[in-house]
Amino acid sequence: MNNLINKLYRNHALIYKGLLFVCTTFLIVYLFPKSGKFRYNFERGKPWQSENLYAPFDFAIKKSEEEIDSEKKNITENASLFFNVDNTIRTKVNNLYPNAFTKAFSETVPKPLLDTLFSAGKEIISDLYTFGVLSESYNFSGDRAVTLLDERVEKQNTLFVNLVGQNEITEIIDKILIKYDLSQYKTTFVSLFFDLIEPNLTFDKSFTDKVLQEELDKIAYARGSIERETLIVSKGEVVEGDKFQILKSLQSEYESQIWTKSNYYWVLFAYTLLVALALLMLLLFLRKYRTKVFENNTKVTFIFFNIFLMVFITTLVVNYNSKYIYVVPICILPLVFKAFFDARLGLFSHVITVLLLGSIVPNSYEYMFLQITAGIVTILTVSELYKRANLFISVGQITLIYIVAYFAFFVIHEGSVETIKWETFVWFILCGLATLFVQPLIYAYEKLFGLVSDVSLLELSDTNSKLLKELSNKAPGTFHHSLNVANLAEASANEIGANAMLVRVGALYHDIGKMKNPTYFTENQSTGINPHDELSSKESARIIIDHVIDGIEIARKNKLPDRVIDFIRTHHGTSVVYYFYMKEKEDFDEVESSDFSYPGPRPFSKETAILMMCDSIEAASKSLKEPTSTKIDAFVENIINKQIEDGQFLNANITFKEIQSIKKVLKHKLANIYHLRIEYPE
Repeated sequence: MNNLINKLYRNHALIYKGLLFVCTTFLIVYLFPKSGKFRYNFERGKPWQSENLYAPFDFAIKKSEEEIDSEKKNITENASLFFNVDNTIRTKVNNLYPNAFTKAFSETVPKPLLDTLFSAGKEIISDLYTFGVLSESYNFSGDRAVTLLDERVEKQNTLFVNLVGQNEITEIIDKILIKYDLSQYKTTFVSLFFDLIEPNLTFDKSFTDKVLQEELDKIAYARGSIERETLIVSKGEVVEGDKFQILKSLQSEYESQIWTKSNYYWVLFAYTLLVALALLMLLLFLRKYRTKVFENNTKVTFIFFNIFLMVFITTLVVNYNSKYIYVVPICILPLVFKAFFDARLGLFSHVITVLLLGSIVPNSYEYMFLQITAGIVTILTVSELYKRANLFISVGQITLIYIVAYFAFFVIHEGSVETIKWETFVWFILCGLATLFVQPLIYAYEKLFGLVSDVSLLELSDTNSKLLKELSNKAPGTFHHSLNVANLAEASANEIGANAMLVRVGALYHDIGKMKNPTYFTENQSTGINPHDELSSKESARIIIDHVIDGIEIARKNKLPDRVIDFIRTHHGTSVVYYFYMKEKEDFDEVESSDFSYPGPRPFSKETAILMMCDSIEAASKSLKEPTSTKIDAFVENIINKQIEDGQFLNANITFKEIQSIKKVLKHKLANIYHLRIEYPE
């Protein structure tokens, strides 16, 4: 049992990666659309590229969206409107009319005229309530059919134009009075009916909507059917009109049948295999080419999390409305990975993610071509992400690539630009703007996952930071030395294409451990007193060696990133404190070199190797007397060649050619420092 526990403990990192791999695979498969994939690709107006296609089963020909929308529009525009009638209102108005009429007209009016006026008023009431008076204004077409309901029972059918609105009462009064030649009494009648007439029609919206929905539900979504073994399309035949709609119907039927029948689990298993294969390729890439990343579970988690996040966001957008698919800023992925790792890992992860998204999005080939191209442009154009102008320029280039590629695809598909959807270009612009969100996203990731980007390195390179100010106050000579090393290291890194910002920051902080005992280091001994004179060689060597351990402790206390602490750990590698070692050998015959050796480790990257070279060269250059170009060349060659002989660069991925380039830079820089002229041959 103990052996099993010990074995699990020793392999806990691999077990974690396995669990992460399985969880990410199932989460992505869960997000995938619940349908199979039609095996044929076809486009409207293009020839059928595959063999003759016969119907594999009976299926209905589905109507196109345009046909269904047209039917819905026709039903909606011609659907009957339902109004409730209050019959008591008309009776009430007729009962109140005689008294109101008597009050409105004086007794001096001759009786024959009075009878005519009374009859005109009765006719006005009759005309107003023939169909009814509306309670409010409605913006319906006059030829819309109207059904009048009395207690929800159909009473009468008419057109909306026959219903009287509030603003039409005066017109009816005027019309009747003209008929009776009584226009001079218009003001009196208007005043009379202003208080008398009450609306008796109210629009029954809920019932109208219910009836409309019932009519819409009766729409047939299919027109005709295709029997099994019927020839659908021949090879080379242009796919258009009914052919296109039949193929779309077959595709829809095929996908729905595949996912709902007994082979559901087979399709699910197939999706799982594809996703697992893609993620496995990523893990194998990390293991073979990015070992340090692979061994760090936090970084592997970070990579898998970002891939899943992009799949999740894209799925949400596709489920909402697939026309917004290009608003999703997929290019944030290579940007983030390049900021924290490198361009090759960023591009590889981006391609894997786009391949996964190909199973989710419509027009998968077009989508993958655009996104992979945009990802390549992102990797090629975005450099020095901490410079804001670079990010804006790169985002502009990415957006332009999207627009150009989409335009080319559209022209290939449609054969013209007349029907191009210009709104898609707006989605690309929005995608570009969303990509600018990468800056705050990188900051958030740094805090969540403890990673370091060039933006953070730029902040750390500020010599006004608390730790570097403390170094300049406590150990001014060491601070000046660190600045010189930083300049040499940055120039060397630029020469061989290494991370110049990282190596500069590492150089600035590599000797912060000397703050603990600053006077024990020659660059800080301004009084001429050397405390080592009172110590043994072993004690002196121990103090010198301990500045590495002290530097690591100070760095951790000040929460410096591990990438920077690596420079503190490796800048002396496993080299020997040569001066005190030789001094000890003068006094004793047998001396253990391990007592005078730095704990290491040796440099394990180009950047840490560069720092070791530059640190040694800068420190030793102070001992040069009457330097010449020849002396400087020999000086640089001797120091770096000795480091190579000691095997200090065996773990660093740096080549002899790159070391030669670094030597050339250091010789040139030292010549400039000592203001030497080039020695021309006589």
